[in-house]
Amino acid sequence: MDTLACTEIDRAHLARAIEIAGNGLGRTNPNPIVGAVIATDEQVLGEGWHEDLGGPHAEVNAIRACGDVDLSHATLYVSLEPCCHHGLTPPCTEAILASGIRRIVVASDDPTDKASGRGLGILRDEGVEVVGADEETARRARLLNQAFRKHARTSRPWVLFKSAMTLDGKVATRAGDSQWISGELSRERAHRWRASVDAVAIGIGTALTDDPQLTARVEGVHRQPRRVVFDSLARLPITSRLVRATSEVPLIVVVSRAAPRSETDALIGAGAEVVVASGENEPARVRSALDHLGASGVAAMLLEGGPHLAGAFLDAGEIDEVRLFLAPMLLGGASARDPLEGEGVARISEAIKALTLDCERVGDDLLISARLREW
Repeated sequence: MDTLACTEIDRAHLARAIEIAGNGLGRTNPNPIVGAVIATDEQVLGEGWHEDLGGPHAEVNAIRACGDVDLSHATLYVSLEPCCHHGLTPPCTEAILASGIRRIVVASDDPTDKASGRGLGILRDEGVEVVGADEETARRARLLNQAFRKHARTSRPWVLFKSAMTLDGKVATRAGDSQWISGELSRERAHRWRASVDAVAIGIGTALTDDPQLTARVEGVHRQPRRVVFDSLARLPITSRLVRATSEVPLIVVVSRAAPRSETDALIGAGAEVVVASGENEPARVRSALDHLGASGVAAMLLEGGPHLAGAFLDAGEIDEVRLFLAPMLLGGASARDPLEGEGVARISEAIKALTLDCERVGDDLLISARLREW
């Protein structure tokens, strides 16, 4: 794509397309979130975004928003390159050509095999001018769809690790008490993150200690995420709240080959899906489980721990972003729990370094966000 032809007006409209794409967060998975704007010079004629999985794509919604306006001199600005294949909806390239639009400015690429520049090639062949964004704008657009991009390239979910810790870096007391370290506003934020992903994962230790629901309990939830429990020996009680709610929200229990058949059968009989993860150690079994989850349509997963499971994910190289709530309190104690256990690294030079770091005040807490990888 030609980035030299991208003007200041183009960048402004692309920024708007990226902004409105966010309206689809949590509603289109495993498909991407996309925004589109149609304009002539500075005048916006119509805009739209991908609102729901299976519904019209952003480009189609933007074209419809223009009504009967002649679009032959208009430019389409879109945060992700248009699709050219038949899926749940017809190809966007067909709608663009039928609209009469002769110029398109695209913020980011689609890394899937069925796209990856093909739609833009079709538009060029039909005489449409195709312009690419500058690198800063393109990166902002790519960051919108990290889950989609990782899933497209690896078939595994993008993993967001969330934890709440004290000033001395502890997530639970020596007696295992952890409720509540973070404040009410922080917990509400975490529920919104649940609402934006396909699955929420915990370890069996957290499941036994807290008996959680793992649902998103905030207004405006489009769908509840699948609940995933990593439980090597299938110890999750069928009387737990997670199992009792399987008729309302799907539950996946990841076990090892060592899990007793009687226990896995009991979970299946109670409505849970049981996945047997293979591998010689915990990081390998994490990767095996993620392969299964990715194949079942999980593109984004929120990892809520505990420390043992989070350490296994880190050792497996499968944490893509970290969000830590730092609460204004101290616990102390040599046996108080750290947020990440596992093997870790032997040398500082081997540490996983964050690509970005952001801080935000949330109530009395400090939210620290770090991207470990970008896709």
